[in-house]
Amino acid sequence: MASAGVASVGVASAASGGVTAGGRRRRVARAVAGLGVSVAAAGAVTLAYGALYERSAYTLRRVSIPVLPAGSRPLRVLHMSDLHVTARQRDKLAWLSELARLVPDLVVLTGDVLSAEDARGPLLAALEPLYSFPGVFVPGNNDYFVPTLTSPHRYLRRSDEAEPTGAPLDWAGLAKDLAAASGWTELTNTRAVLAAGGCRIDVRGVDDARLRRDRPDLVAGPPEPGTQLALGLSHTPEPRVLDAFTADGVGLILSGHTHGGQIRLPGIGALVSNCGLDRSRVRGLSRHVTAAAASWLHVSPGLGTSPFAPVRLGCRPEATLLCLTAVPA
Repeated sequence: MASAGVASVGVASAASGGVTAGGRRRRVARAVAGLGVSVAAAGAVTLAYGALYERSAYTLRRVSIPVLPAGSRPLRVLHMSDLHVTARQRDKLAWLSELARLVPDLVVLTGDVLSAEDARGPLLAALEPLYSFPGVFVPGNNDYFVPTLTSPHRYLRRSDEAEPTGAPLDWAGLAKDLAAASGWTELTNTRAVLAAGGCRIDVRGVDDARLRRDRPDLVAGPPEPGTQLALGLSHTPEPRVLDAFTADGVGLILSGHTHGGQIRLPGIGALVSNCGLDRSRVRGLSRHVTAAAASWLHVSPGLGTSPFAPVRLGCRPEATLLCLTAVPA
């Protein structure tokens, strides 16, 4: 009986061991499944935060740039880009109107202002308080065509393929209306000299480089004599345009297009630049250095998103008040 008892205990132990192994596998499976659910839930919460809050958390950033000749008084430049306005974005439109309180010396708009044709009227009305100040602007790729759905794979890889385009937008009509209403100067592959804040500025701009419509050769040449600042505008900060501007002695280049990466991860930063610029410079101020010269580059993270990717993470929408100061003696 004792042997039988031992045997039964042994069998029970073996059977119990089999149950334990199976139970362990089930517990691991449940844990993995639970982890997957937790990760999915965390991802959903994060995306909801980016879609419902951060993409509408409009921010004003102030940046100082020593680019003017010694003895110059500061020049205040309001840089806006990538508004991607739709007619129903009342909060964004109201926020844009409030920027006039900054009393800038110059307003610069570096493209992608609309996401739909019916937003033209609301946009022009929202910008009206800023018409009291001198301004310049250039188009972006989404000023010619409405945004389109792009595969994540194509977006995440660096591509030199032509940008896919949606239905056409009437950029020529918008540019004409904006110039007529505001007195601002359109700088599509052209240049001009203007006065702002007591400063004479040589300003040049190109058409969108992502669509390969840029013609730096049409605006090439050194700054006009008697100007205190050479300013270059390009919606997309493609290196070929930056190189051309820098070679011509442009002291400050203003761009947009990148949305600052739109999604930025801690310790990593932007996942993409969506152009030829390196990811470390997709937003804010940096130096663009060539073998022979250097320029300041400011890339605006923009104020909007594509309607097909209405989310921002770690990269709030913003406008920037640039305070241009004299170069230290």
